[in-house]
Parts: sequence; structure tokens; C-alpha cells
Amino acid sequence: MAVTRPDAGSGAIELRASRRRLALDAVGIGASALGFGLVFGLSAREASYSLAEAIAMSVVVFAGASQFAAVGLVAGGVPWPAIALLTGLLNSRHLLYSAALAPWLRDRPPALRAAMAHVLTDESFALSLVHFRRIGRADPTGYWIAAIGAVFIPWNLATIAGYLGGQVVPDPRVLALDVIFPAAMAGLAVGLAGGRREVVAAVVAAAVTVAVGLALEPVVGIVAGGLAGPLAGLAVPRRDRSVPEGDELPADPDRMAALRGRSDDGLAP
Repeated sequence: MAVTRPDAGSGAIELRASRRRLALDAVGIGASALGFGLVFGLSAREASYSLAEAIAMSVVVFAGASQFAAVGLVAGGVPWPAIALLTGLLNSRHLLYSAALAPWLRDRPPALRAAMAHVLTDESFALSLVHFRRIGRADPTGYWIAAIGAVFIPWNLATIAGYLGGQVVPDPRVLALDVIFPAAMAGLAVGLAGGRREVVAAVVAAAVTVAVGLALEPVVGIVAGGLAGPLAGLAVPRRDRSVPEGDELPADPDRMAALRGRSDDGLAP
């Protein structure tokens, strides 16, 4: 059966529509980044960071959970090797994010991929991967909307504001920003969990995170769940080994069209 390839006009309309939806999805994430960026700025000030150090941490490290962990450990006088080890483990999930995005971006210049990797977060990963799957190919502009517009800019501006006006910054829970973040991420997770593997990964990750977090520490639970979930998903066998997984599909429109509807990994109608 011949595959009809959509014309350039319809493809452009689809891309614009997906970017608009991406921008709307990013609103809640941006609000959350603002709230918690404010609190990080305040925390950095209380830990005797200078304004330049707080800004440098948000720009260079740019990893919210690890930044909060590092500030607390620095304030507690923990040695730097231990801080580096703990924050490295906390950020190890980004290796899995990179592996999931790599098939979509393999034809992009190394310098561009390195820049993308620097601003890769939980939020930018979820937003951009849902966007890529909607349009069936990579879209660097959409990635920057997710990573820079939704997270990097709000987080860094809020870091400065929180540091300078820390005494008047309310707790995010007062403004219900602590609810916005998990609600927005849960909605994005529904978009990602379109097949058996994704559902298994999500369920196992949640169960392990809660169990280990209650038994040990929340940070340990996050690391354990982030590793166990993807491994459990990968252990689920494919129904058809000749059909790539949803996140492995190539960016070439002809092959995307030929494969669409044959997979049980979120692309079937």
C-alpha cells in the first residue's frame, strides 16, 4: 500500500499547532520554576553564598534538585567530594533522558547537542519528547521553547529575585506552586506513556521511589526509582521486533509515515 506523504503546507501547520500546545504546556512549568527559583535564591543567601555564586550555580549547574541538595550540604559543612557524589547520583537520571532523546537528535551537530544537554532537565525532557512525538521528528526550536523559555529563564531570574528580596519571598506552598509542578508533570507523563513499556516504567518507578523513599531517604528513592523504572520498561518484550520503539523512530518523514500505525508504543491510532 502506498504511503501518502503530507505536503509542506500541512506539515508547517502541524508544527505550528504543536508548538502552540508546547507553549501552553510550558506555562505551568514556568510558574513552578519561578516559585522554586525564588526559594533557591533565598536558600543560597541563607547558606552565605554571594549573589555571583548563586547566579553561577543556576547558570552553570542548572539542576534544581541538585542545587537545593548542594546548598543544604554546603551549609551543613559536608566535604566537597561527598557533595559531588550525592548530587551526581541525584542527576544520574539525565543519562537516561539523553539516551531517549539521542535517536531524535543524532543528525544534529555535536555543538548543538552539547548545548541542548546543558539545559536538559526533567521538565524540558518531558515537554520536548511529547512535542517530538506529536510531529514525528525532532524540532530544535521546540526544544529551546521547553528548555530555555519554560525553565532556564524563569529559574535564573527567580534566583536573582529570591536572593535580593529573600525576606519577602513566600513559600511556594502558599501560592500553590508546589501543586502546579507535579500536576503539570503528571499531565506530560500521560502523554509519554502511550505503550506497554512506558506504562510499566512509570508504575515501577513510582512504586520504587515511594518504597525506597519511605524506607531510607527521599533523595535515595528518586535515584532508585529513576533507574529501576526505565530498566523495567526495557525488560518488557516487544510484540513486533521489526518495528522500532516510539522514541527510536527516525526523523525521516517517509519512514515515519511507513511505520505509523504499526507500533504498539504510542504511535498507533
